[in-house]
Amino acid sequence: MAGDQAGGASNSETFTSIKGKKAANRRGRRRWQASKNAKNGSEAPPENGAVHSDRAHVQQAKNPADKHDGDRRAKEDTDIRLPRTGAELEKDVKRRFPGGRRFRNGQHNSPLYAALDLGTNNCRLLIARPEDRGFRVVDAYSRIVRLGEGVGSNKCLSSAAMDRAIDALANCHKKLADRGVLRSRLIATEACRAAENGSEFIERVKAETGLALEIVDRETEARLAVAGCASLVDHEADGVILFDIGGGSSEIVWLDLRNRCGARGYALTRFIRSWISLPVGVVNLAERHGGVHVTPDIFEAMVEDAADHLSSFGLSDTLSEAIASGRVHMLGTSGTVTTLAGVHLGLRRYDRRKVDGTWLHDHDVAKMIDQLRDMPYEARVDNPCIGADRADLVLAGCAILEAIRRRWTCSRLRVADRGLREGILTELMAADGVWANKKQGRRQDRRRQRNRA
Repeated sequence: MAGDQAGGASNSETFTSIKGKKAANRRGRRRWQASKNAKNGSEAPPENGAVHSDRAHVQQAKNPADKHDGDRRAKEDTDIRLPRTGAELEKDVKRRFPGGRRFRNGQHNSPLYAALDLGTNNCRLLIARPEDRGFRVVDAYSRIVRLGEGVGSNKCLSSAAMDRAIDALANCHKKLADRGVLRSRLIATEACRAAENGSEFIERVKAETGLALEIVDRETEARLAVAGCASLVDHEADGVILFDIGGGSSEIVWLDLRNRCGARGYALTRFIRSWISLPVGVVNLAERHGGVHVTPDIFEAMVEDAADHLSSFGLSDTLSEAIASGRVHMLGTSGTVTTLAGVHLGLRRYDRRKVDGTWLHDHDVAKMIDQLRDMPYEARVDNPCIGADRADLVLAGCAILEAIRRRWTCSRLRVADRGLREGILTELMAADGVWANKKQGRRQDRRRQRNRA
């Protein structure tokens, strides 16, 4: 009897001590983290403006201060830890996360990723944290720099354009350093590809900001556009004509999805059947034909200019046959299509949440193009979805879109307020395996919850 009581007490104490040790360990970790934060004098940076992402369907954080050009160039500070790139970063990621890792929503110790796109017209940055079903944007930056201004005629980046870009990139450097970004890819596109001094500019960026930009080719740019917008493809579509109207070039991709076997999202990059990059964008087309006072004749000249480059697009007959089936839609990512969508929706203020993913019928697109073409320059400046920064460029974009529509007429167009940066983030995270082994991760989460109960 006494032995039974002793044995029962022993078992009870053993069971209690195991639970007690787990609770004590948790309390110890909390105390250690609190003391570490107190010692450093700060906590982890808050996720201001963070928005949940569903399969890379992200919403950029808006920072009004980023829209002003009064920010002075940030000087490189040797005490600031620069974001690492290259072989050193790859080695560190593999050491910390062997075989890939899956991250839970809101997990603050998961690494931050960044994507920077320096285009002909804009400098854009996204900083995001991987989550179970995509990623969460924790910081964003966008500024119109017009880096490619004059490149079409002079074949060189101007000093003023480079200075504007350096200012914007210095702000990006500060954000990357302040956030402690672990993984990044920083790309430059058509302006640096076309300019004779593009490589010299990249070296200057490295010397003055510490950022190592990569000039990507047109094929890479087209693939990243697909990766960034793939989640907006209609699940029932047999094909998609995806286009990205940029400042110095325009990429058009045909996704042949007739045999995709249920593939969605990033996996759709495997179904790129053909692509073309036109050496025309809103900046160089407006410089050649004019963008302020655009008559119907000038607009038609711009359409013909863009259409001349479409004749070399391969597989055009096969694509036309696929379109005739009625199960092919367009997917556009650019300031041109987001502007058209904003005007179509009658927005008093541009709202990405309402624009991204919007469907436009072909007759709506035609109506909006006609409306913008007939709109005086002053009215375009006053329109909240266009503004002074785009008032002299939007009609050039409409002309490129019109050339595409005349070549291939689809009944529907889906608008994407996303693109290269989202594509970069998706590729980086997929390469690191952050979404791998989802079922195993969920089982582990459920096991932990049972142990805590």
